[in-house]
Amino acid sequence: MVIKVFLATSSGSTAIKKKQQDVLGFLEALKIEYAQLDIASNEENRMWMRENVPGEKKPANGIPLPPQIFNEENYCGDYDTFFDAKEENSVYEFLGLTPPPGFKKMDQEEEDIQEEYVDEEYEKGEDDEAAVSEEEEAEED
Repeated sequence: MVIKVFLATSSGSTAIKKKQQDVLGFLEALKIEYAQLDIASNEENRMWMRENVPGEKKPANGIPLPPQIFNEENYCGDYDTFFDAKEENSVYEFLGLTPPPGFKKMDQEEEDIQEEYVDEEYEKGEDDEAAVSEEEEAEED
């Protein structure tokens, strides 16, 4: 199975470029093999992508924007659905792949605990920054 990411290498849109980089970077981080298919320089890729994005997933103008993600011929989704799957820790399911051995999807309780920890660390970091600022001010006096 090959994950196909349709993208535009010469897009003038910063938002599209960032979304494409986010998808590719995340796939690389998970060591998921994928193929990049450029729709900007290859008309066949552009037409295939447009024809194979399901009608209900196309925007009002009917032209889907990159990145669009497929598993072989099966449509997985666009950036927004990819982002949702990433947030829900369900990228393997989104892509139609079997998670690797040892991969454990966190249940809701584990996610809540992790979020609490991150929030506490963030707040602690803010406290540390405030303390450093106070020390710097004291040194200046």
